Amino acid sequence: MTKTRIDARFAALKAEGRAAFVAYVMAGDPDYATGLEILKGLPGAGADLIEVGFPFSDPMAEGPPIQRAALRALDKGMTLSKTLQMIAAFRQVDQTTPIVLMGYANPLINRGFETFARDAAAAGADGLIVVDIPPEEADPLADALDAEQLSLLLLSTPTSDDARLKIILKRTSGFAYYVSVAGVTGVKEADAATVAPHVERVRAAGGLPVCVGFGIKTPERAAAVARVADGVVVGSALVDEVAEALAVNESVTARVLSKVNSLAKAVRSARVESLTV
Repeated sequence: MTKTRIDARFAALKAEGRAAFVAYVMAGDPDYATGLEILKGLPGAGADLIEVGFPFSDPMAEGPPIQRAALRALDKGMTLSKTLQMIAAFRQVDQTTPIVLMGYANPLINRGFETFARDAAAAGADGLIVVDIPPEEADPLADALDAEQLSLLLLSTPTSDDARLKIILKRTSGFAYYVSVAGVTGVKEADAATVAPHVERVRAAGGLPVCVGFGIKTPERAAAVARVADGVVVGSALVDEVAEALAVNESVTARVLSKVNSLAKAVRSARVESLTV
């Protein structure tokens, strides 16, 4: 593959000597206009990369916070097509921040892999995480994405042994996504000491930057994981801010971006602390 926005961003972060902060948001949560406002604000708040979930009715890898976010978005009429429209609108103001779509197979199969890949590339997406296509069955999707210079990011987990890790990483590009806990998003907490040897194993097996997600909610936890990984992914903690802002009639955008800022600062502080040792 030619050099992508993802490659360029990780090269720049490596030169800075720090991990990436990756912010996950659900497209269209709590509605299209607010979701777009949040998306446009993420880089300024400190997000180095952005994951954009496209809502699906049966998000099996997600815990309650992201399940509720998907339902809020679906209730407001959000679709995969509107998600791509949102990314295209974001690209009108930001041409450099990588965007990775995250979701499930049914909408992709319905659209057709080749059509989806063309549409996603045209909108300005950089990659795709799809939770429910096993790596052994990912070749047709990976081929379609490769044709449009889009990265496929297959998930590795604490239960992925060396043989399976080879299969996962064979079609993975951009970065490797390590799921830090066994289970769904937003329930358990990641432990940096436990995660560290797994990150080293994944990095050695694939030669890619390794981002750690699932189970990172607080700035303290984010900073700890940033010391052992190439990137830190936070999702449930951000969509929780949407729900809490709605409950008290606060500005959703301001609340989410404030949370992003605190987490991003924590990830950056890990670099400062490591340089003072």
